[in-house]
Amino acid sequence: MAISIDLETQNDSLTSRLRQRIEREGPMSFCDWMSAALYDGRDGYYCRANRVRQGRAGDYRTAPESSPLFAATFARYFSSLYFQLGEPSSWSLCEAGAGSGEFAYGVLAALKTNYPQVFAATTYLIDEVSADARSCAADRLAEFSTQTRFERLSEIHQPVGPGIIFSNELIDALPVHRVAFRSGQLRELRVGISPTRFIWVECAPDQRLEDHCRRAEIHLKEGQITEVNFAAEDFVAHAASILERGFVITVDYGAERAELLNAPHRFQGTLRGFHRHRLVEDVLSNPGERDLTTTVDWTQILEAGAVAGLQALRFERLDQFLLDAGLLEELETRAGQLTDAQALRLRTSAREMIMPHGLAASFQIMVQQKPAAGCY
Repeated sequence: MAISIDLETQNDSLTSRLRQRIEREGPMSFCDWMSAALYDGRDGYYCRANRVRQGRAGDYRTAPESSPLFAATFARYFSSLYFQLGEPSSWSLCEAGAGSGEFAYGVLAALKTNYPQVFAATTYLIDEVSADARSCAADRLAEFSTQTRFERLSEIHQPVGPGIIFSNELIDALPVHRVAFRSGQLRELRVGISPTRFIWVECAPDQRLEDHCRRAEIHLKEGQITEVNFAAEDFVAHAASILERGFVITVDYGAERAELLNAPHRFQGTLRGFHRHRLVEDVLSNPGERDLTTTVDWTQILEAGAVAGLQALRFERLDQFLLDAGLLEELETRAGQLTDAQALRLRTSAREMIMPHGLAASFQIMVQQKPAAGCY
């Protein structure tokens, strides 16, 4: 069975390369297609140079850009974890998917001002796939050059010592597989081509997909579609493997598995495309031009952490976490140092972080701990 999706006639190089691969090898997994659409080194959405992705001029918004209080509050929380770890003489803050370094700058600036002992012990690792974003981050973090290092976490295979591995809106952008239940059978939705379009093609799933759906007790109804994010499991496992001891902190938007599978509005899965803050109906159109995202399965993150030896400490809505972590205290401290106009802007920005219908209320945070060896 094939489901057509219109594709504008174009000479886009990524489109051509994807078509050539499918012509040569047959239908490709959506995971591979999404990986190319987002992370192709030349034409992927997150790797293309000089492209505005965030903010009003881009395709989506993120919490760090909404208020400087986001990074400042996390700096406060990170400092509390530093002391929980016994005040190590050196530790690592590793940010995966760090973008242009806005969050990293806010954290380091807050640590330097408010927690000099923690700042002195900190090495901040920047993991960012985009060369353009890394260049922007290097410029932004120039004053902290002795405290920062650019390195892909996936290429680190030795323990980084005690510390934190942090990600914000990374998991939702990892490439996924798609599966459907059709005529009583589990099927994988792969990507094929017609003369003018990319199309969905249903194929028999591979063994890993079958095993995962059975193990995770993913029982779909006739016609139902869902996503499987193996990259999320791999990320959590690798993060746990390179931490000597410390914390894996994940911020994203998601739901527990039962809710994802049973919510009527998610019957066709959660895959979405965004362009200029609007939903894109044809997610297979214009690869490299749209942001693609899926809703995080928090049950999967919890299970992957448990397998990797992580203990879940917290799982809650982001706005609630920020309030508990001291956002209002940060607001009052900073507002007292500003002009009235600046303080008003800061208080306005705080609303997205703490109001019930603000940006942060749609996100969750999971904190998982890797204890020192022998401390389980």
